[in-house]
Parts: sequence; structure tokens; C-alpha cells
Amino acid sequence: MKNIAIILFLGLTTLTPAQSTQEETNTTKPKSLYIKGNVLTLPLSIINGGLEYQLAPKYTIQGDILISPWKSAFGNHMQIYMGHLEGRYYFKEAFNGWYVGANVGGGVFDMTKWNYLDTKKFQRGFNYMIGAVVGYQYQWKDKWNIDFFLGGGTSQGFYHGYEPTEEPPHFLKRYESHPDYWNKSGEWIPYRGGIMISYKLR
Repeated sequence: MKNIAIILFLGLTTLTPAQSTQEETNTTKPKSLYIKGNVLTLPLSIINGGLEYQLAPKYTIQGDILISPWKSAFGNHMQIYMGHLEGRYYFKEAFNGWYVGANVGGGVFDMTKWNYLDTKKFQRGFNYMIGAVVGYQYQWKDKWNIDFFLGGGTSQGFYHGYEPTEEPPHFLKRYESHPDYWNKSGEWIPYRGGIMISYKLR
């Protein structure tokens, strides 16, 4: 009887570390989450920020917005609201080193296109974007990262063109020869980029 008790005791002490190790292995490490803001757009009082979430050791997904609230800037319209969803692949590990990715986005705008600057004419409409991104991210301090990125692709816009008039009630008129239709504009352009400062939430 005494021998049986000794054998059971030794068996339990052997199993306990093994079970503990197995539980640690089965416990998955929480995925990282960063909140970030673009320091290059701040001097223009344009808000560009978002969240980047880790999906796998080398994959993340980012959602971000850009808000330019200015109805007038240097005599031209510059009111823009955009949002993007972007998937990223890091060559080393998530949130560290070089990465590439793909994105989709959309927006609404009340702005003056570059070829109408200083003419008092402006455009109101919406667009969608599909493209790619390349960037580099590194740890600056504990829980702080810096993210350099540049992205672009195709931007397809639909808009109405306006110019001021003295006729009420809106004191605006369409300047196109076909005012009942949407103007369409398709371009391959860089539409996102900057330097994001990121803070690790978890």
C-alpha cells in the first residue's frame, strides 16, 4: 500500500509540469493593435488617422480616414472625406520592416480640381479607389512605431461642376454643357502617403 502511494505521488508530480507546459502552448498570444496618425497632414489641419490590427505573424489589416474640412483654402474649395481599408504583408514580421499591401477606398468631396484653380469653378461628387501600397515601419520607442508609406492606383470620380452666379436661391449654376449628367474622371494617381506615428494599444 505504501509503495502504491509513492508511485501515485511521483506520477502526479511528473504530470503537473507537462500539463502546465501544454496549457501555455495552447494559449494564443493576443494579436497586436495600433492606433496611428499622419504627422505630414497635421500642418494643413487635415486629419488622417486609423487603426492597424494583426491578423497573423506577417499579416495586418488597417482601416483609416482622411478629413479635410476646409470649404475654402486660398480661394479654392478643399472639403474632402475619405476612408480606406488596406491589407498588408510584412516581409519580416507584423509592424516591423518593409511591407507591401493592397487597398480599396471611397470618398465624397467639394473641391477645386487642379486644372480649375483660381477660376471660381469647383466640383462636388464622390469617388472610389483601388490600389497598392509600399512602406517601412520600425519601433521608435516602447509601444511607439513610425510608419513611412506611399500608395496609389486608380481613382474613379463622379461629379457635378459648379460656378457662382447672382441668381437665387442657391447662387450657383452648373457650368457644363450637359448639366443633367454626372461628369466622370478616371486617373492613375498616388492618393495616400505620409508618416504615421503609431501607439500600441495591446
